[in-house]
Formats: sequence, structure tokens, C-alpha cells
Amino acid sequence: MGQITRRGVVAGALVVPFAGRIAGAQGSWPAGAGVIRIIVPFPAGGSVDAVARLVQAGMQQRLGTTVLVENQPGSSGAAATGRVAKAAPDGSNWVFVFDTHAVNPAMQQLSFDTARDLEPVMLIGTAPNVLATHPSKPFRSVADVIAAAKAKPDTITYATIGTGSLGHLTMVRFRKETGTKLTHVPYRGGGPAMNDALAGHVDLIIGSAALINPQLESKSLVPLVQFGGSRIASPSLKDVPTAGEGGLPGLESYAWWGVFAPAKTPKSMIDRFGQDLKASLADERALRVLKDTQQIEIRASGPEELQRFLETEMKVWGAVVRENNIKADS
Repeated sequence: MGQITRRGVVAGALVVPFAGRIAGAQGSWPAGAGVIRIIVPFPAGGSVDAVARLVQAGMQQRLGTTVLVENQPGSSGAAATGRVAKAAPDGSNWVFVFDTHAVNPAMQQLSFDTARDLEPVMLIGTAPNVLATHPSKPFRSVADVIAAAKAKPDTITYATIGTGSLGHLTMVRFRKETGTKLTHVPYRGGGPAMNDALAGHVDLIIGSAALINPQLESKSLVPLVQFGGSRIASPSLKDVPTAGEGGLPGLESYAWWGVFAPAKTPKSMIDRFGQDLKASLADERALRVLKDTQQIEIRASGPEELQRFLETEMKVWGAVVRENNIKADS
């Protein structure tokens, strides 16, 4: 999953002063509902963890009850998500997921049904995946990569945060659509992948804008292409072409963050939680960190859009997994 590379900035942003009640806050969370647990199915320090902790204080104030953030990593987010899916639908358990949520059904034997056992709450936001290279490498455009890969198949390496990650699946599509052969080097997370990219041990690295952008700002990496439908406004990415502009229309790939609750959680609770989450995301400091550090385009859209988005992501990336026989250890 996407990793925080400016932890000092994020940590500072987590201490948000809330003097008194927030303007417009509603009454307390329904009596008897108790403590709210936001489950982050990844380790501390990643982008999902940062999002959850940025909104924790605002949610607690707005809901009028204790809000805890719990990290429960394992199985690319599927382990803890499965526990939330089986939890009582009483408003006490919510899970913040990453883009692996849409890939896991095709990659793993899950203990729950992604579509049936969870209620969509909110699509928090998206960020394009970005392909970059070390300045010492001979690539300055995606066309350079394609030409070199065709000249010497299987010699150019690309790092990802793991097999079955969206970066990996994006490059599988890239290879197929360009008729090239590249060598995948999977890592266990963004930190190790980035370390080797910065050392020049791999030719390319693909990851979310949250992972890649800080290294672009410091000129430690050179961006080649972004896989969004349009360019994002970040100073280091605004002049980087999209895959569509580079001759690969339709090749889009986004890191994304969403919220789900156990199936049959009352609509009134989902609406209230979503409303207060949207307001907390709009808090000035949280919004600044999410946009500037994480490069997240905030959507804060409701259950219907999240459901549609998830269905599309599962269809697109599930097909890539199946058609290319990608296994968790491949």
C-alpha cells in the first residue's frame, strides 16, 4: 500500500486543536452504540493509517463519542476487513480500505463476500499511479522505456509494492498493450521498493503519487508517465503526460481509499457517519495534508458512487489477474 514518506509533516497534522464543539455538530452518536472502532487493515505509517488518524479527532467531536483507530495488518488488508464483515452491524466497526480491496477477491480465497458482506459508506478519494526512474537511467519518457524494452526484452526491471498490487497489474496491462517484456521485481511494501529505486538497483518504480511525489520534488526520481485520466496539479506532476497522452488510451490506474461497514448496518448510521466523515475531511489541516502530502483527490462521495467504483475496479483488475494467471507468489 502507499507509504508515508513525510511522516513528520503528517504527524504534525494529526495534532489538530478542537477547542469546544465544532460548529454545526449534531447530537451524540445513538445511545448505547458505544465506542466506534475505525479498523485500518494495514500497518501504521501507511496512507490508510494517515487518513484515518487525520479524521479521528474531527469524527470524535462530531459524533460525540470515543473514536479509536486500530491497525490490524495482514493479507493485503483482507484479514481485518473480513473481521469487520462478520462484526455486528451496530455502528461500532468501520473499515478504511485501500485499492487492494478490489484486487483481493481475485488474488485470495477470502473469508467473506466483498459485495454481499459489506455496506459501502464513502469513496474518500483517489490518486493516480506514477511510473518513475532514477536520474542515472537512460529514460526520459515512456517512449524511451518502450523502445528499450523492445530492443532488449526482459532486461528492464520495475519495482512494485508487491505481487498483485495495482502497480503490478498496471504494468501487466502496460506490457500487453505495448508489446514489451519487462521484469517484475516485487517488494514487501513501498519503503523497500523505494530504497532500491533510489539506489538505482531497479530501472523503474511504479507506485501511487503519494509514494512517488516526494522523490520527484527532491529530484531523486524522474517521472515518466502518470496513469490518471488527466494530469494532477502537483508542481512535480503537472507537466508529466498521462498514459492516454502517451498513446495508451484507457490505461488508467488509481490508488484509492474507501470506507465500509458490516452488511445491514442501519442506513441512518451510515448516513450520519458519512456526513461527519465528509466534514472532517474538509477540516483545513486534514485537507491540506491529504492533498499536498498524499496527492489525494478528495471525492467524499456516498455509498452509491463507492459501490459503482468498486464494481468497476473489481471487473477491470480481476480480469487482469485471471487472464494472466497471476498468483500471490508469482
